[in-house]
Amino acid sequence: MNSHQSAGPVSRPAIPPAISQGRVIAIGRHLDIASVLAIGEALATSGIHAFELTMNSASAVEAIAALTARFAPEELLVGAGTVLEESQAQAAVDAGARFLVMPNFDPWIVGWAVRHEVPVFPGAFTPTEILAAWRVGASAVKLFPASAVGPTFLRELRGPLPQIPLIPTGGVTVENAPAFIAAGALAVGMGSWLTGGGDPAVIRERASAVVAALAVSR
Repeated sequence: MNSHQSAGPVSRPAIPPAISQGRVIAIGRHLDIASVLAIGEALATSGIHAFELTMNSASAVEAIAALTARFAPEELLVGAGTVLEESQAQAAVDAGARFLVMPNFDPWIVGWAVRHEVPVFPGAFTPTEILAAWRVGASAVKLFPASAVGPTFLRELRGPLPQIPLIPTGGVTVENAPAFIAAGALAVGMGSWLTGGGDPAVIRERASAVVAALAVSR
């Protein structure tokens, strides 16, 4: 019996419905703290109920705390992205983050999240990385950068690895998001196309557009 067979079932925090049913995680990077609540409102009222704030933004912890104080989790589930250190994971969760996202696969941070029962989505690109992340307890795996390979690559991965939920991120727009979902993605992560301008009115318009596009593609 190999080590994977003898290790027993892996503890794995559940994927929140805001992600598994909503199908979109909005990603905010370097957003103006003064407008982050208005951006959250624009997302929630347009049908996007998961919002990731990246930890390489100066005011990320403050923004997470402000959003979690304003919105109930069923309105807008707030998480932290670009989590590269356990100290960042702790600070984000202390501020109210309910999921963690990484651009890479770090088994130590995944292990921290599993122990603290926080859903975690590490980044991976190859079948080897994706399976390794899944085996140590990732709730889903972020396929990154997704635009470098496209929906066909994700569909091919789903053949041998159908049990692993994938969240393509990086270069996802309203034009290719439906194809990623049709290829078998659990959800998509949308950053610069959706939130890059930081204008709540534009974000509301784009959020509505992608929600409508995904509704048609189902």
